[in-house]
Amino acid sequence: MSDAPIKLKIQLYCGDEIAMGPGKADLLDAIRAHGSISAAGRAMDMSYRRAWLLVDVMNRCWREPLVETSPGSSHGGGARVTTMGEAVLNHYRALQARLNGASDCADQNALTAAMLDAPRKSQKGE
Repeated sequence: MSDAPIKLKIQLYCGDEIAMGPGKADLLDAIRAHGSISAAGRAMDMSYRRAWLLVDVMNRCWREPLVETSPGSSHGGGARVTTMGEAVLNHYRALQARLNGASDCADQNALTAAMLDAPRKSQKGE
């Protein structure tokens, strides 16, 4: 196998809501790159409503908002990742990097060695 068959997914919960996860981190990156929630959503092939709902959850789960919006005008509105949003995103990405590096261990190697490259067509081994 060229790639290890392991994927670590970090989700930080605030009550029952996911305050930060891989998709929300990607959305923050896209908002930073594109300057608006709608443009970020389009870049991620996501509806504006879905992107806005994700931003709303993030802004409600942290001590300070992660995204700040500006009202629309003749030139349209915009959004920016706040200082708090940048800090949360940087810590989240650092945690992702640390855990992804930790997945290369004896336990992963043992599991990888015991796993097939692809599933059998049936449980009978055919």
